[in-house]
Amino acid sequence: MDKIQLTEHLWLSPIIHGHMRINDWNLSPQGLLSLTNQLVEKGISSFDHANIYDNYTCEKHFGDALRMQPGLRSQIEIITKCGIELVSEKYPDRKLKIYDYRYENIMTSVEQSLKNLNTDSIDLLLLHRPAPFWNPAEISKAFDHLFRDGKVTHFGVSNFTKDQFETLQQFCNHSLVTNQLEISPYCLEHFDNGNLDFCLKHKIKPMAWSPLSGSEIFHPRTAKGIRLVPVLEKIKDEISAKGIDGVIYAWLLKHPTQILPIVGSGNLDRIQVAIDAFTLDMNLEQWYEIYNASKGAELP
Repeated sequence: MDKIQLTEHLWLSPIIHGHMRINDWNLSPQGLLSLTNQLVEKGISSFDHANIYDNYTCEKHFGDALRMQPGLRSQIEIITKCGIELVSEKYPDRKLKIYDYRYENIMTSVEQSLKNLNTDSIDLLLLHRPAPFWNPAEISKAFDHLFRDGKVTHFGVSNFTKDQFETLQQFCNHSLVTNQLEISPYCLEHFDNGNLDFCLKHKIKPMAWSPLSGSEIFHPRTAKGIRLVPVLEKIKDEISAKGIDGVIYAWLLKHPTQILPIVGSGNLDRIQVAIDAFTLDMNLEQWYEIYNASKGAELP
């Protein structure tokens, strides 16, 4: 798989390995290191984190693995997020979950992530969710200082609308290079709200979190899921995919925004399904069959 260029100096693997559930894989640091090396060999070199994942523990788990092989850091790209402050026994003074994009909090969060991840710099820092209370000027100040100090080299957002993206970009001296969004056949929100059109217009390559919609696609409980599964099964046979997850990855990869799906599995066979999706030939009618099944109607 060829890497995808986001900027002159930032290239990411076309599949991102997501670490939100890293602790569920029950891997020792050595086991996680082995998995990471195997992924790099397969062309997956970009790893997605957030400071809050699994009660602020996932970054450190990955950092412990990297500590065992320092040379691996130069072969990978680390993505992490900041801004959400959870109520946790780790922070006993907190009484309420909030979103905190004050300058001091961004700086403190990044310092902790650097320590957890056992690295001197983060390749891509994302603001985790848009906040009803935020000062883009403070965010820009934090970005400037983090970049100047070599602690973060690129910046982006997650779950932002196009208007929120544009607002922040107006204040920033650094280009926002991506928007990490929930995109899947089950979740068409960003086809409807203009986010993907905005990405096309500005040549922004979005990342897709939860591309398989959790367990809903495999164990449908809603009318939408029940509509989608037989269509996915039909197209699986037509394009010789190994499973309906391969069909979903092919559906995402076909979109001209060059969506980068985040695959959050510790199972190499499941990850290989995503890699194999690059070889699947899905035509436009098949793409729309899936889209229409999600909508529950044909195009007007």
